[in-house]
Amino acid sequence: MNDRDDAPPGTSPDEIDEDARPSKQEPDAEAIEEPTRDSKQEARETAWMMKEGTTIGVVSILAVLLLALALMQATGLVDLMAPLADTQLGQWGAFAALALVVAAVFAWSRWGV
Repeated sequence: MNDRDDAPPGTSPDEIDEDARPSKQEPDAEAIEEPTRDSKQEARETAWMMKEGTTIGVVSILAVLLLALALMQATGLVDLMAPLADTQLGQWGAFAALALVVAAVFAWSRWGV
């Protein structure tokens, strides 16, 4: 019994079907060429990733809340924009302004990325 007999079925280089792979790329084809060796650079990259993740999360939450408000406003379940505008058109205008604010916050968060 040799080492090839101990390997799980289908893992032998002779048995692997290259055409059955979903893509011809290696898993790390787009990996960074050099690893980070500087602790300050690693700290900057980690802080950047945390900022990006937090910003995208906050903007996503705001967008979902705005969508929920729009759906409740459209069905007449709530009338939260009434203090801002008396007419239905004015209320939807205030909603559009809120949507533009959320879009502007998202655009600002992507600035320089």
